[in-house]
Amino acid sequence: MAKTKIKTKRLVTNRIRVTKNGIVLRRKAFKRHLNSGKSKNRLNRLSRVTVVKKVLARRLRKFLGKVKKQTWQG
Repeated sequence: MAKTKIKTKRLVTNRIRVTKNGIVLRRKAFKRHLNSGKSKNRLNRLSRVTVVKKVLARRLRKFLGKVKKQTWQG
């Protein structure tokens, strides 16, 4: 019996980025709206990209399949 192919989860390709070394990066949440109540320091922190935890990163890489996302839109 042939093994079925795993389809790439298209949503994941837009939200994460995999570096050359295999580290999975993501953006932080809570910066879309209602920003006037948040401090500049907090907004700067939310602008940064962060590393995904190892356990979740393994699952996300599986969702990506063969797609290697190197660039970010926006």
